[in-house]
Amino acid sequence: METSKEKQVAKRQEAGLPSDALFEADAKKGFENVDQESIALPILKLLQNGSAEAQRKHANYVEGADPGMFFNTVTRELYDGEKGIHVIPCHYRLEYHEWADFGTGSGRPENIFNAGSDILSKTTLDAMNRDRLPNGNYIQKTAQHFVIILNEKSSETALISMSSTQAKISKKWNSMMMGLKLQGKNGLFTPPTYSHIYNLKTVQMSNDKGTWFGWDVSKVGPVTDKGVYAIAKSFAEKNSKGLVKVKHGSEEEPKQPSINL
Repeated sequence: METSKEKQVAKRQEAGLPSDALFEADAKKGFENVDQESIALPILKLLQNGSAEAQRKHANYVEGADPGMFFNTVTRELYDGEKGIHVIPCHYRLEYHEWADFGTGSGRPENIFNAGSDILSKTTLDAMNRDRLPNGNYIQKTAQHFVIILNEKSSETALISMSSTQAKISKKWNSMMMGLKLQGKNGLFTPPTYSHIYNLKTVQMSNDKGTWFGWDVSKVGPVTDKGVYAIAKSFAEKNSKGLVKVKHGSEEEPKQPSINL
């Protein structure tokens, strides 16, 4: 009995359409001169009430976008925040981002400092509990999660940034991953971050400063596809070697209450 995939292949052949086998035979053709500097790593953005993509009269409005949805800044694809998406976490990096106040800067980090920087020693706390620099900009501690987004028929790399009120969510996610233990031939061991799949949803949060959407993380289970595991491992290794470059765009400017917790 034919499987659904076999039926789909047969239909494509009958219609005279190229098959996946033809695509595979020409894998990576045309990318000979494309390096990391030529690629923009997508940022998976959680849309807020003030996000331009979710405002119908804004020039950057995206059809169908609503606050609480996920938005891919490269493919411009939208994901249902209530349903959630499946991702494989491949690499984690802590950074300190320097921002100008909303609406006064470039809309992207003015500077980015690594986790070992002493930049915080040059700041003072303002009334909003922000670490303010002498130049008037502020520093925001930012957790960077490099992930593989799993779609129905494909996968893609992306970056998720968590800062301010979402710092606790990032810590919780890291704790979930570090807490995983498997039995090996030499006893219990901690599997790599890219060994398991997680579901990301959005939840509404609030405090005396306002209301916004935040991340909700839950574990789905282990990766069972060897091909997907290989892709995730490769992405993790490229990040560890510093080969993955992030090109920050103006769509990242913080719009949720920026409170350092």
